[in-house]
Amino acid sequence: MTESAHHHRPTLKQKNKPFKSKHATKSSLKEVAKGRTQRQSPKARASANAAAQLRTNRRNSAKQAQLKKRQSLVSATRIFSGTDGAPRIVAVVPLTDDVKASDVSERLAQSIDGTLEEDPTTGLQKLRADRFKTSLQFIPLQYRQMYAALDACKVADYVIFVLSPNVEVDQWGDTLLRTLQAQGLPEVVTVVSSDEPMEPKEKSGVVKSLLSFIQYFVPSQSRVYDMHHSSDTLNAIRALCEGKPSDVKWRESRSYIVSERVDWADGMLSITGVVRGSHLSANRLMHIPNFGDFQVAKIMSAPLPRHHKGGNAGAMEIEPQLLAEPNEEDADSLVSSNDPDDMANEQTWPTEEEMQGGANGHEHEKIPDAKVGTTPKAVRKIPKGMSEYQAAWIIDESEDEGEDGEDDDGEGNGEVEMDEVEEEEMVELPVEDTEMETDGRRSVAFQDLDAEEEERQLQSWRNRKREEEDDLAFPDEIDTPLDVPARTRFQRYRGLRSFRTSPWDPYENLPRDYARIFQFEDFKRTERAVRRRAEEEGGIEPGTRVTVYLKDVPKEAAQVTPGRPFVVFSLLQHEHKKTVLNFTVQRNTEYDGSVRSKDPLILCVGPRRFRVNPVYSQHLRGGGKGANNVHKFERYLRHGVTSVATIYGPVVYGKQPCTLLRETEDPQAPELVAMGSFLHPDTTRIVAKRIILTGHPYKIHKKTATIRYMFFNPEDVEYFKPIQLHTKYGRTGHIKESLGTHGYYKAHFDGPINQMDTVCMSLYKRVYPKWSELWKEGQSAAATSGGGDGDAMEE
Repeated sequence: MTESAHHHRPTLKQKNKPFKSKHATKSSLKEVAKGRTQRQSPKARASANAAAQLRTNRRNSAKQAQLKKRQSLVSATRIFSGTDGAPRIVAVVPLTDDVKASDVSERLAQSIDGTLEEDPTTGLQKLRADRFKTSLQFIPLQYRQMYAALDACKVADYVIFVLSPNVEVDQWGDTLLRTLQAQGLPEVVTVVSSDEPMEPKEKSGVVKSLLSFIQYFVPSQSRVYDMHHSSDTLNAIRALCEGKPSDVKWRESRSYIVSERVDWADGMLSITGVVRGSHLSANRLMHIPNFGDFQVAKIMSAPLPRHHKGGNAGAMEIEPQLLAEPNEEDADSLVSSNDPDDMANEQTWPTEEEMQGGANGHEHEKIPDAKVGTTPKAVRKIPKGMSEYQAAWIIDESEDEGEDGEDDDGEGNGEVEMDEVEEEEMVELPVEDTEMETDGRRSVAFQDLDAEEEERQLQSWRNRKREEEDDLAFPDEIDTPLDVPARTRFQRYRGLRSFRTSPWDPYENLPRDYARIFQFEDFKRTERAVRRRAEEEGGIEPGTRVTVYLKDVPKEAAQVTPGRPFVVFSLLQHEHKKTVLNFTVQRNTEYDGSVRSKDPLILCVGPRRFRVNPVYSQHLRGGGKGANNVHKFERYLRHGVTSVATIYGPVVYGKQPCTLLRETEDPQAPELVAMGSFLHPDTTRIVAKRIILTGHPYKIHKKTATIRYMFFNPEDVEYFKPIQLHTKYGRTGHIKESLGTHGYYKAHFDGPINQMDTVCMSLYKRVYPKWSELWKEGQSAAATSGGGDGDAMEE
């Protein structure tokens, strides 16, 4: 036999994966290709210079994008450039009590060797930065001035947050930052200031900690400037002078003026300042915070005086010119609501007996005379035959929180809900005035309560949190009252076979407030037409210095508080008219108090602030409204759930942000309750309050059961017999017949029920919000107490 060389089996030979090579050589690539060329797709019919054309196209597109970006930057900063350019508005907001806004503006002026010119009447500081060919207008705010800070940040191009290296930001500063974050912030610059410079060893850690804190509220912040460091102050003022102010969406489509001079004479208010935002039209209304909306009389130019080139001391005054006047046909009116005409409703012709009875005076009783020593202030209508003592227990609509939602947890307390009684069956009684005249002033009489009453009210105050927890555990469930028939107590409620699809007429039994509001046939179409008309109409261009004259302005509106900006906003067409507004809101995660429907709150939306009592309802997923546009009423605004707040208010355009504030004992330290945005002005949106009457299965025989404790008389069983029943375990049924005299009844279900089950009957009633009014700072209001859950005690 011949000898053969020894070799290993080929399966043992190691082969490295070719695609794992990180650095492939040319020879290895040629070895893999083996002379093959890449096949060109038949769809691509590129010419020989296709690669060159692609390269040229990329260069052209990049050049066009760069040119467009440069043009947008120039157009955004055009009103700030030049000798007569508008100054950049900078709001300086201190967040702690040991820092001052004026110190920050002075150090910024010293960094460019400039001088601050302070206006003693308005408190505004102006700095001319010749080095950067622009000027700055500082609004130095004081600590714990909440509403002044909110108004200043609404019109500012830049906001400087002043932090302290020694004192932490307290609850007030945290609330202000959250409110500003929800309202919408312009470009932000963060600085740290103190009386003494920081220690070099501690500076790095302090600045890093402050940067981490401010990034929680303003994630775009990348640096905190130290006002004791010369290079930091120079970089800070460079960021203010050379940067492009970020756009705040809600104020893009409206013009506003920060006044430099305010004068009042014979009801005519003149405001001098630079037009900012969009074009200013004389046909639109102007809104002054805390005072309302006013019409424009005329708009005059207000150019700055020109200095001679030769350096003479004198300055040449330029005569102001008339720029715009309102057009009588196109100018907006101050009519905000309709005047209801009760005679336009459906009338019933009286019979001859009623007419004869009215003539003889037997059917209608006269209003009784006032008691000696009292002054009748109002007239209360009560059912005929009720005594004056019984009438005292009827709560007037203006006194309670509204019968629609405030007695939801006490629906079994024996109070009777009655439909509107006919005028012929009403007797009018005078309501005694609980106020007394002293020294020409009206003061509310103080009543010292006894210990038992104080204890009762204290328990009612503390039970607010317990009521909210019970409503969460047993939503909408109430007990049927024993002393009042259920058909009387719940006569305004109705049963629905399907909450989502059952028909409900949105124009049925509307309250009187609905006759005062305006309704849009197609709101989105109207909004598009208003915005298009505003663009076509034009007006005075932004950056023009003007003097606006407003008509019929009260003298109090001309009082300027030093250190607080006086601002006027231009409104769009129809923004003065009242309608039903819906907002999507979410509770502030840091607020622990109880928020109930129709609780008094302050709504901040756009340039306005209102005193409202919103009604909360469910917000359907995806924004749908179902087949019948019926939405479930929510008794409380809860954490982690998006709800819809409904109010009466003037028209709002766009997705404007909104915040809900609650007043406290300190008028400048409100609590941030919720934040959100405007949804739509839907007047046909039905907010239905649900109550659930529960019963206990007494005897069960397969699908039939005897139910008790839901009603307590057979008349109630017959009255609610057509309404469908359901159980907590998912069965549905109906009432077959009444049993006995104590409210027992026999019910039949679609399947066998359990002895542990609970039989339920759902009833629904439409609820409406209260009429809102303009909120005025310093106006007397029921300040809430700071203890407990932070709510005002309900009587």
